[in-house]
Amino acid sequence: MGNQDKLENTADDKVGKAKEALGKASGDDELKSEGKTDQTKANLKQAGEKVKDAFR
Repeated sequence: MGNQDKLENTADDKVGKAKEALGKASGDDELKSEGKTDQTKANLKQAGEKVKDAFR
């Protein structure tokens, strides 16, 4: 299960980066902000996975 979560977190990060880039390109500050939020969530989840791995 851990590897699947890590892959999903990476995918969420990539989607966030794409949203941010699209927001920058189109001048859509809301989309840009949403992309940054998605990236932050993915990074926090990834950090949680690393903590779980440390205790295994």
